[in-house]
Amino acid sequence: MFGIMAVAGLVCGARIRALAGSYDDGPTWAPAPGAVELTCAAVVAVIAWRAGPAYACFAVIGTALAVIDWRTSTLPDAITLPAYPIMALALLPTGELAGALAGGAALIAVYGVLWLVRPDAMGFGDVKLAGLIGMACGTLGWEAVAAAALAGQALGALYALVLLLTGRGTRHTQFPFGPFMLLGAFTTLCLAG
Repeated sequence: MFGIMAVAGLVCGARIRALAGSYDDGPTWAPAPGAVELTCAAVVAVIAWRAGPAYACFAVIGTALAVIDWRTSTLPDAITLPAYPIMALALLPTGELAGALAGGAALIAVYGVLWLVRPDAMGFGDVKLAGLIGMACGTLGWEAVAAAALAGQALGALYALVLLLTGRGTRHTQFPFGPFMLLGAFTTLCLAG
């Protein structure tokens, strides 16, 4: 089962690489050949193993969004918006669709307030991504939703601290936040699943 998930991840990883390339004209960072494919395969296999096959869809969507955001500082609506009904259908077998929808709504509200307070510090794409994270973790309960949100914030803050300490950034340096949000969600799914 997990082998099949890993192979599906490899195939999806190849599509993610092509999709990410279509969103930029000349990225400042390009992954090594095969890195996206192997990363997607690993993320899908581990999340399917730890949380269940219903979360493989989120793993693929999340990997695509992380790669695109890291390369372009964009979380495209063409992926995030259709991901909502796709995620709802994928999570239906968990029997916790109500929890997923509530978790998604809660994180959209929290990140929406953060965006309203400081729109220069966070993009609206992060708000839409938060809803997907809330849906995925909402099936596991409110603790998982809170843990995913806090883990994403902590990982982003840690990266900002590294930038400051190494002199590669200042307090005003902008960087894509989506990959850290997703890493927090993936970690939460693996630990709580």
